[in-house]
Amino acid sequence: MAARRLGGVVANLALAGCSVVLVAVLAEAALRMTGWTPVAFQHTNRIANGRRTVLLDCYPTNPRGYFDVDLRDAETRARYRAQGILRVDVVARPTPFAVERRYNSAGFRCPEVPPRQAGVFRIGVIGDSFTEGMGVREADAYPGALGRLLETAEPGRFEVFNFGKRGWDFPALHDTFLEILRFEPDLVVYGMVINAAERTAAFQARQEYLNDWILDRGRMFRGRGDEEASFWSSRLLALTRDAWGNYRVGDTTTQWYREMYGAPNREGWERTQAHLLEMNRQMQVRGGRFLVALWPLLVGLESRYPFADVEATIEGFCLEAGIPFHRLRPAFDGRLTESLWVHPVDRHPNELAHRLAAESLARLLLREKPTATRR
Repeated sequence: MAARRLGGVVANLALAGCSVVLVAVLAEAALRMTGWTPVAFQHTNRIANGRRTVLLDCYPTNPRGYFDVDLRDAETRARYRAQGILRVDVVARPTPFAVERRYNSAGFRCPEVPPRQAGVFRIGVIGDSFTEGMGVREADAYPGALGRLLETAEPGRFEVFNFGKRGWDFPALHDTFLEILRFEPDLVVYGMVINAAERTAAFQARQEYLNDWILDRGRMFRGRGDEEASFWSSRLLALTRDAWGNYRVGDTTTQWYREMYGAPNREGWERTQAHLLEMNRQMQVRGGRFLVALWPLLVGLESRYPFADVEATIEGFCLEAGIPFHRLRPAFDGRLTESLWVHPVDRHPNELAHRLAAESLARLLLREKPTATRR
C-alpha cells in the first residue's frame, strides 16, 4: 500500500514537472515568435577619440527613430575612424544607433564662449549627464533648447552655454562652477539631480546595486558583440531576470537615494549644502545670480513619485538658505514616464523631457526679467 502511494506521488510530481516544462517551452516559443528582445540582452556603448573631442553614445535599437548616426553604414564608420574613434566596427554590431557629442576647447558641449557683449544676459548651465545631454543631440539638450526659447521671446537679449559634465557629482561640480566663472555669467543654473550629493566613504561603500534608476552600469560598454542574444539564450529566463532586477532597483536604489539626504550620509549632505551656499555667495559677490533647478529621476512620475521626500529636503534647505530654487518635476505632469526616456535601457531624459525642462526655465526667466551685469 505504501509503495503504491509513493508511486502515485512520484507520478503526480512527474506530471507536474512535465507541465511546468511544457508551459516554459510554450512561453519561450511565444516570446521568440513575437521577436521580443529582453532588456537583459540589450546594453549601451560609449566610444570616443583619444583627445575626447568627439564621442558617440550608442544604443542597440532606435525605437523613436531619433538617433541620427547609423553605424551599420560603412562610410559612417570610416568617417569616425578617421576622427580617431577606435572600436567603431566592434561596437557597431550590438549597438549601431548613436548620437554624436562634440566638445569645445574647454571640454564643454557647446560652441566656444566668446567675449562678453554689453547688454546681453549670459547664462551658464552646470550639471551632470542630464545637463550635458546623454543620448540627445547638442541642440536638444535643455541648455540649447532654453537658449532658442529665450532668443525667440526676446531676440539678442540672452545667451546660454552648456557647461554640463557627464558623471560629475560634488565636489567636482563645485570645481566646474569655479572654472566657468572666468566666462563671467550673469546667472548660473545648476541642473541638480538627486544622485549628485557628496557621499562619505562609509556611505559610498554600501552601494552595491549597479542600476541606479538612470542607467544600468552592469550592461554598459560591453562591445564584444551580441552573444547574449544568441539562439540558445533563454528569453523567458531573461524576462525573469528583468523582473527581478526591477524589483531590486525599486527596493535597494530608492532606499539608497533617501539615505543620501538623511542620517546615514549626514556629513556628505552637509558638505553638499556648504558647496551650494558657497556657489550662491560667489555669484552674489559678482552681482550675479545662482539658481538650483532640480531634475526628477524619471521613474513613477504618473503615479506616486518615490523621491518626493528627497526633493522636499533639498527644496527646504535652499529656501531656508535663500538660494533660488526651481522644481522641474511639474513640467512633466501628465506624461508617461517611459515617454521621457532616451531608450528602454537608458533612463536619461530624451529630447521631449529636455524641451519641457527648457520651457519651464524659460517661463521663469522671462517672468523675472533679469538684467545683465555688464551694459
